[in-house]
This record gives sequence, structure tokens and C-alpha cells, in this order.
Amino acid sequence: MERILTVNNSQKIIKHKKTALYILLIYILMQLSGKWLAQPFHKFVMSTTGLPSEQAAPLTQGWYIALSFAIALILSLIITSRDKAFWDIYQGKKETIPLSIMWGIIGFFLVFIGQMIGAAIEMGVFGIQGGSQNTADIVAIAKGAPIAILAIVVFGPILEEFVFRRVIFGSLVQTTNFWVAAIVSAIFFALIHNDFSHILLYTICGLIFAFLYHKTKRIWTSIIAHVMLNGFVTLVQLYAEPLQKFLEQLEKMQ
Repeated sequence: MERILTVNNSQKIIKHKKTALYILLIYILMQLSGKWLAQPFHKFVMSTTGLPSEQAAPLTQGWYIALSFAIALILSLIITSRDKAFWDIYQGKKETIPLSIMWGIIGFFLVFIGQMIGAAIEMGVFGIQGGSQNTADIVAIAKGAPIAILAIVVFGPILEEFVFRRVIFGSLVQTTNFWVAAIVSAIFFALIHNDFSHILLYTICGLIFAFLYHKTKRIWTSIIAHVMLNGFVTLVQLYAEPLQKFLEQLEKMQ
């Protein structure tokens, strides 16, 4: 009996490792795919819309981001659906769904506070000014092609939680401890955003997302916080100018 249990357990571990590897490979290929597919896709957009290259560029970027993230997420969901136990990395009972949702919402505010502290450290210690170039670039793409908002707010956060929280953090926490797994996964999470001046902010986000996953034992908790954060930042960035004009008009009326 013990031998059968050991064999079954080892088979599950091998299956989990394969699932994690496939998800990681999908994410890497998605990130690199633009080098080979962006130019042909740009020509397709130009021929379909009849727009010149410069005007078609925002559409190309927005639609490519949306489609590539959507395809990568769908493939990841298909792969994980064949390995139901892939998400069960913790012993013991998971947090209830209502409490997990509550922690996801709390997590959004924790990340928000963490970013404020991180920004203060960046400015006070390193003299780094606020404002992320990565965020500005993404929002600019969203303005040119609103379809990209789906990738920014929904597809991207879910896929990133799969990769950085379940694959990287989830694999490490089973063989090391929370802090080692959280720090390593948070650093990788920060590096992938390619905004090295604000690496501290992204690392703080990664640590809090790892805590939320670890706390509730449910990946959807960190996903909720991540989606809310990206949604809030996108909303503020998209409507910053109209809101500023509205406030200026109110001041004039007074």
C-alpha cells in the first residue's frame, strides 16, 4: 500500500512539474512572439483597415497584446484543466470563497498602500520621480486601441498570477519557505515589467500578491487584487486629463 501511494504521489509531482513548465513556456513564447509575428500582423492590420503604417501602429499594438494574452491564457486554462490537483499545493483547508474574495479586495488596498510607501522610498532615498514609463506606454496603447484594456485589466493579471504566483512561488514554497519563494517570484515579477527605475514598486506588489495566495490558499485571491489594481491604474490614467479639466471648471465656477 505504501509503495502504491508513493508511486501515485511521485506521478502527481511529475505531472505538476510538467504543467508548470508548459505554462511557463507559453508565457515566455507569448512575450517573445512579437519579434516574429508583430510585423506580419501589422501588415494584416494595414491591409484590413486601409490605414497607413503610422496610423495602423496603435491598432496593431493593442490588438496584438489582447490576442496574444488571450491565446496564452486559454492555452494555460486548457493545460491546468487536465491537472486539477495542480492548484492544491497547500495542506489543510482553503479559505472560504467569501473570505477569499474579501482578502482579494483588502489586498488591493494593501498593494495601493505598499506602492505609496515604495514610491516614497524611491523618491526620498534614490531620488526617483513618480510615474511609470511602462504604465504610460501601456495606457497609450489602450487609448489607440481600447481592446488592449482587456489584456491590461483581465487577461494579463490572471496569466501573471498563474506564472509568478502558482508556477514560480508555488513551486518554490513547497521546497523552501514563504520568504524565499515570495522574494524570488516578486523579483522575477518586477523584472518582467521592464521598468527598472521602479523595480521596488513591482517587487512590493509581487510580495503582497504572494502573501494573499499563501494566506487563503486560493490563486483567485491574488488575481482579484491584481485585476483591481490594474483596473484602477488604467481608469485613472485614461481619465486623468478629463478629470483635471472638470476640476478646473469647478474652480472657475466658484
